[in-house]
Amino acid sequence: MTTHELLRWRKRLASDKGVPAYRLIADLIEEDIDSGRLQARDRLPPLRDLATAVGINYSTAARAYNEARARGLIDSHPGSGSFVKGKTAMVAPSLGSYEMTMNMVIEPAIPTLVEQIRDSAITVLARQDLYSMLRYQAFGGSSRAKEAALVWLDQRLDHAELENVLVCPGIHSALLGLLTQLAMPGKLICVESLVYPGIKAIAAQLGLTLHSLERDVAGPLVRPFEEICKKGQVGALYLNPTIHNPTTTTIPLGRREALADVALRYSIPIIEDDAYTLLSDEAITPFADLAPQLTYYIMGTAKCFGPGLRSAFVHAPSKRYAQRLAGAMRALSVMSSPLVDTLVSNWIMDGTEQAMRKAIRMEAIARLKLAEEHLGRQHIGSAKGAFHLWLKLPKSSSWNPSELAAQLRSYGVSAVASAAFSTDNNPPDALRLCFGGPISRDDWLERVQYVADVIDQPSYLSSTVT
Repeated sequence: MTTHELLRWRKRLASDKGVPAYRLIADLIEEDIDSGRLQARDRLPPLRDLATAVGINYSTAARAYNEARARGLIDSHPGSGSFVKGKTAMVAPSLGSYEMTMNMVIEPAIPTLVEQIRDSAITVLARQDLYSMLRYQAFGGSSRAKEAALVWLDQRLDHAELENVLVCPGIHSALLGLLTQLAMPGKLICVESLVYPGIKAIAAQLGLTLHSLERDVAGPLVRPFEEICKKGQVGALYLNPTIHNPTTTTIPLGRREALADVALRYSIPIIEDDAYTLLSDEAITPFADLAPQLTYYIMGTAKCFGPGLRSAFVHAPSKRYAQRLAGAMRALSVMSSPLVDTLVSNWIMDGTEQAMRKAIRMEAIARLKLAEEHLGRQHIGSAKGAFHLWLKLPKSSSWNPSELAAQLRSYGVSAVASAAFSTDNNPPDALRLCFGGPISRDDWLERVQYVADVIDQPSYLSSTVT
């Protein structure tokens, strides 16, 4: 940046006192990127130089860059400085592309399984009273839908009760309903430093504050959780404890017990998002069995069958809490689809869901093996049955995660940089790769070979990135 440009920033800071200085600097960076005054890979002034040039202190300058980094405007590398990310040019994909930012379930290419699902659906439509599925329903699902949900929940919960069960239109909608119930004014929602992006989106929409908990390879640390609980500011603890999105971590029993103990001592509600648990071969005791009086336990069909169904099951701590959540959910989404509920119930009861899940898991394990062969087990976090993995960039890599994810997506690889999951503005040098969706095993092999080549030989592609 030139001295003239910094002088312009200084004048804006002096004239616009209604916006905090750190936020205004981030706004100015964004404006200059949009106008073309700042281009991708332009180097920004070091923090001390910025502070001196625009008349702010060092901590405000650091906060300004953190804000710009959180917005995805810049990247910072220790020892190298801060650089504008700008708008990365996309290379035309050489393979068929598809929506690549969602963690899409594997679609097994098994004709007999596809026929089984189709025949089951036709049977439902043929036998059911059509008009009964077109009418308004009480929120929470019919008796048959709840009974099917209980069958599903019983695969993980020891003491599930029918009166505590709600059938909802997807896990995301259940999370939205729960956060409107539990996030009282002035209360924080504790989450891990890497978290499912849907929670970040819901929090932003509702104006909620997420409190980031430091994590290690076993999940969120206990002491930081207890320290914030002591202050009396926590409204709920959100956890995705089995095959964590994005890192694939499964919280071990000892860590679960310690976190549950803190929640019990401070009466902190727990939202246990167990979307991937039935794909795992680790049936670890859920929080709902460790702290049943506090835990809202959620499972769904999106990751075990298909996201188009938008069906989820919530087990509330009690009948009263289930009724309260039903009221909130009804206000937000009126009801789940009776047609979807009927299809899902039938697939659970006749074994179709179990056959689908088994096929997904077997294919996921086969695709993970290909990733381990080409990327090396030491470079990825993974779990058998999961259809995403956590790719950790080697320290010698010249890529930053955002640029690498953009490059990989241009080739049809489902890659999302760590910043999308970060809640502490300090994302690691890593990205999530998904190997589900409408691709074959051969497609994934070609893509994972490409990922290995890009990481090992970044200069090989430097001419294609502008």
